[in-house]
Amino acid sequence: MPHPIVEALETGGQPAVKGLIRLLIDRFENQTCLLAVCPNSKAVTQAALLAARDANAPLLFTSTLNQVDRDGGYTGWTHAGLVAFIEEEADRLGADTPILPCLDHGGPWLKDKHATEGYAFEETMAAVKRSLESCIEAGYALLHIDPTVDRRVPEGEPIPIDWVVERTLELIEHAETHRKARGAPPISYEVGTEEVHGGLANMDAFERFLDGLDAGLRERGLEAAWPCFVVGKVGTDLDTSYFEPDVARRLTERTRPYGALIKGHYTDYVDNPEDYPLSGMGGANVGPEYTEEEYEALMDLVDLERKIGADSGLREALREAVVDSGRWTKWLHEEEEGAAFGDLDEERRQWLVRTGSRYVWTKPSVQEARRRLYDNLEGHRDAEAFVLWRIKASIMKYYHAFNLIDFNTKLENVLSTEAPTA
Repeated sequence: MPHPIVEALETGGQPAVKGLIRLLIDRFENQTCLLAVCPNSKAVTQAALLAARDANAPLLFTSTLNQVDRDGGYTGWTHAGLVAFIEEEADRLGADTPILPCLDHGGPWLKDKHATEGYAFEETMAAVKRSLESCIEAGYALLHIDPTVDRRVPEGEPIPIDWVVERTLELIEHAETHRKARGAPPISYEVGTEEVHGGLANMDAFERFLDGLDAGLRERGLEAAWPCFVVGKVGTDLDTSYFEPDVARRLTERTRPYGALIKGHYTDYVDNPEDYPLSGMGGANVGPEYTEEEYEALMDLVDLERKIGADSGLREALREAVVDSGRWTKWLHEEEEGAAFGDLDEERRQWLVRTGSRYVWTKPSVQEARRRLYDNLEGHRDAEAFVLWRIKASIMKYYHAFNLIDFNTKLENVLSTEAPTA
């Protein structure tokens, strides 16, 4: 059964995430920003549930097609599998809070397999559509539609905005057609990208995208599917960690009339998270930071086991698995292209293993080494509890910065006195 807050948000056929955004606009303007956690491992997912429970606040899980998909992704979860795991763990951990599974970056060539195996445009679009269907059937609450990559466009050139608009409309229309055919409840949407290649990096292009999207949805009779989140380039990316409040305010002024707010990506280790709600941001994704926290916690445990004369081999197993996966190459800088892993300096190799560990947590060699580590520390440390505590602490940082502590109570108070705007 849906959480009572989710049921109240969905009154009148309104999807839950859109209902939350409308309340942020109408009742909590510049006060609160929603947190979306990438469920890139079992431990991160469990820690997020514990954090949401203790914060008494909603939790959005936002999974990419690399992480969770029909083929299991690198986590081993299908969309239905992730939802089942979340439900089981929420019940076991006593996380009685609104939990909303979401898709992150659903679009052509955004699943690594589609790029590495050379999918044609028609192939990758068809695969993405099947993944959207899978999300809907699993009960996802929000779909991020992101057709801002086109491998046929010359490197360094942004994709034309008209293409982005048309493909966004095509994917939303497909999702809505499938949803209605299945008799599934209304779903929320997120659009746009923070990447320069997506063509939305300046205000003129951003406004052209919004205007084209609005006109296209109206032409198709899909006004009710207007997205509640638009991803904005707000300063943060893979190599920068300062959030730009003034940019966020300008973008928000443009999306608010549509009933939508800006969502930030690359929020990991951001310098000024407290500025997100103050700037009117609606949400923020955090993912790799939690992988790194999981990795660092495990390495602290490796150091501890060596003090008692034991060696699980986890450090070596992780490095070998990351290198063998080949995924570390996607994070190479331009001047590093073509370099062998061993040719990089040690600091760079450590970063690649740390951030790339999320791709290999489910590898048998890594799982076995982790089990040995936990066994070696029995009587010295509750290793699993230690790892969850470290990840949870990182998540709680954002619950506090985004003013989400006890937000469920605030929502209940508002929803008990007035229905959200339909």
